[in-house]
Amino acid sequence: MSPLVLALLAGAAVGLALGALGGGGSVLAVPALVYLLDFTPAAATTAALIIVALTSSTALYAHARAGDVRWKAGALVAAAGLLPAAAAGAAASRLPQPLLTAAFAVVAASAAVTMLRPGRAAADAAAAGGAAAAGGAAAAGGAAAAGGAGPARAVGAGAGLGALTGLLGVGGGFLAVPALVTVVGLGMRAAVGTSLLVISANAVASLATRGATTAGIDWAVVGPFTAAAILGAWDGRRLAAKADGTLLRRAFAVALLAVAAFMLADALT
Repeated sequence: MSPLVLALLAGAAVGLALGALGGGGSVLAVPALVYLLDFTPAAATTAALIIVALTSSTALYAHARAGDVRWKAGALVAAAGLLPAAAAGAAASRLPQPLLTAAFAVVAASAAVTMLRPGRAAADAAAAGGAAAAGGAAAAGGAAAAGGAGPARAVGAGAGLGALTGLLGVGGGFLAVPALVTVVGLGMRAAVGTSLLVISANAVASLATRGATTAGIDWAVVGPFTAAAILGAWDGRRLAAKADGTLLRRAFAVALLAVAAFMLADALT
């Protein structure tokens, strides 16, 4: 199968997962680039950052139009992650390839476990319902987090998310959304929209320090991959409206665990 066809299929799968689940799909981009398209781990994380930045920015526009982005809270978390993302991005190209692969496998497994955690779907639904019922309560929650101990916790969460994005090329939506809910106090719908702002900013900051690896990017592969991911995300949204969300999340989590196990075994052998 040609690289172009593989890139289109892999991109569609990543976009479908992102659209259907609202996060976690970008974790598939790196293993797809490494094992299907013969990228090195360092080049794959750089390419994944490009895919994440463009796909997240496109989705951010849609969420902003719907009024689901809390710009003040998102800017605080995003600003805290810019320097860690840039520093981690610069360090990634200097790390041993097996270490980078193993670290990615651990993060992928963590994402899968988070999705499989009992009660997650119920908690998400309750948070989303609360946001819809309260109307402006999500914005008030974000404003409340700007006082007291809120900013310190938000800055800490933002720094951690930035480092993760910069080092491994993942959006970190599976961590960003819970952080925005529990630390910043946003409702689920606002957290999903605002997380896209954080992810986009971190990805761009990391790319700015990856000059050595961006120079060798195969745009004939990354371009179609990204386009397919963006289009696949729209199909994923339609799928999410028709299918059982819990079943989708569990199926994706099991597949992600298998990918993580394969990557870890590959790094250790």
